[in-house]
Amino acid sequence: MLMHAWPLCLFSCWVCSGVGFQTKQRYLFGWFSMKLKLAGNDSAGVVTAYYMCSDLDAAPERDELDFEFLGNRTGQPYVIQTNVYRSGVGGREMRHSLWFDPTADFHTYSILWNPKQIVFFVDKVPIREYRNSEKPNTFFPIMKPMYVFSSIWNADDWATRGGLEKTDWTNAPFVSSYRDFTADACAWGPTAAPPSCAAATGDSWWDQPPAWALDDAQREDSSWVARNLVIYDYCGDRERYPAPAEECALRTTSS
Repeated sequence: MLMHAWPLCLFSCWVCSGVGFQTKQRYLFGWFSMKLKLAGNDSAGVVTAYYMCSDLDAAPERDELDFEFLGNRTGQPYVIQTNVYRSGVGGREMRHSLWFDPTADFHTYSILWNPKQIVFFVDKVPIREYRNSEKPNTFFPIMKPMYVFSSIWNADDWATRGGLEKTDWTNAPFVSSYRDFTADACAWGPTAAPPSCAAATGDSWWDQPPAWALDDAQREDSSWVARNLVIYDYCGDRERYPAPAEECALRTTSS
């Protein structure tokens, strides 16, 4: 599946605060990649989201994997936020700065999802690894197929400096551009039964053992990101989470 470049615009109006699109197909595991160029100039309060979700109509029980790009005042850098939901429970945010200007050109944002791990990539650099456990758990999304979505919307109640910076509508329209969407993934058909490609080991590269963990070069890149680009990590937020979540220990022992 391929989508060529086109703009997705957010306009100021009385009855709407954003627009978006989604795939017609659901997927369970695979590689999902999109090139984006984000809204430039003063984009405070504006969020461009590229994410996967099991069902927006069943929001309280949804599974979700999020890239959210948080706009900022002119001259200040974008912040990239990732999050993982399982059965409607999120709160697993990480925030990173980027090593480039995401408004100047297209860059590639990808998600690898298999039964062992979820990895968020920026230009093939792993910025976040989210590991599964060998035991049954309530934190790793593994059972629900997901659609791929993208949207641009007004979130000035929280997105920039915790909501202190509001959207300046005199700068509208805010435009994010997309191209080269790829889903090398297990497509889930109309039946309730999982397809054969949803097995832990199948014929695709993303469900083979080499894709179950970062390789040495990826781990080196991941360590560089951890040292230099992490702005916020829920696993280290003791005010919000006095006891760290179970999955945080998995990440610590696997890095």
